Amino acid sequence: MQTISGTPVAGRWAAVAQSPSVLLVVTGTLIGLNFPLGKLGGQAGVSPAMWALLISFGASAALLPVLWLRGRLRWPSVRILRYSVISSLVSFVGPNLLLFSVMPHAGAGYTGLMFALSPVVTVLFAGLCRLRTPGRLGLLGVAVGLVGAVVVNVSRGGDAAGPSAYWLMLALLIPVSLAGGNVYRTLAWPPDAAPNVLAFWGQVCSSVVFVAVLMATEGRIPVADVVPAGGAAVGQLVVAAMTFPAVFRLQQRGGPVLFSQIGYVAAAVGLIVATIALGERYATLTWVGAGVIGAGIGITVLSQWRDGRVLTAPSAAGPGSVRS
Repeated sequence: MQTISGTPVAGRWAAVAQSPSVLLVVTGTLIGLNFPLGKLGGQAGVSPAMWALLISFGASAALLPVLWLRGRLRWPSVRILRYSVISSLVSFVGPNLLLFSVMPHAGAGYTGLMFALSPVVTVLFAGLCRLRTPGRLGLLGVAVGLVGAVVVNVSRGGDAAGPSAYWLMLALLIPVSLAGGNVYRTLAWPPDAAPNVLAFWGQVCSSVVFVAVLMATEGRIPVADVVPAGGAAVGQLVVAAMTFPAVFRLQQRGGPVLFSQIGYVAAAVGLIVATIALGERYATLTWVGAGVIGAGIGITVLSQWRDGRVLTAPSAAGPGSVRS
């Protein structure tokens, strides 16, 4: 009898664990935890830039010993450095400053749902750039998820306690920025670059930007402000350390459109955690929309299995392929 520790079975389980579908759920769940943690930080008086710096620092600090032990800690090439700077600005710095600025006004669960709009914008951008786009079933998953996101947005927008039009419009910049970053990271992925290397240098660049923002706006790095949010800050450091290696591996293996659907997973997780842990309350229609988003996630996973991508390694050309 073949044991789990045997090579064929162990290799199969390892392949499944690294499959785009599993990475999608894991990465989206981790990102979804950022929303309630970020709200706790904001309630404790931590500025958005300082909280975002905490995330970048946690990720890069966790990856530093990993790269050193594997002999991959070296000064990046010009191409990797350029990639890291641009991707960090478009994909992390911009969305996170928007996220943590909007969240105190719109709520953690609602702000998280803005991430659910990024797959549709990413499909549009990917099509314009002639990148690989999903088949009919995959597009159905994106469409169903969008319907759920619209239902939730309508239910919250009509709520007297919901966010004002100004914060709604500002929040819409989040999916646009995320979609641009999704496509850029695929198009510009440096040849033979490991996901952990790109994750590390991307977060180093993000940390530098946030330090500059804090120095320009506050004249200091307000580390002491994090102390009142000690428990949430520790949780955020742990989540950040786990998130970015998964983020770049999913980008490499899944391409920009599948990657963008972490927004659906993150939105559902953010809504649930905000309700359970933070006591936020949402209308029945909001939960119906969240259920529709969940159905869209299920269709996406089914599409991945039917396309046979679950056990397929990424091509040597990079994380995404250009359509012929």
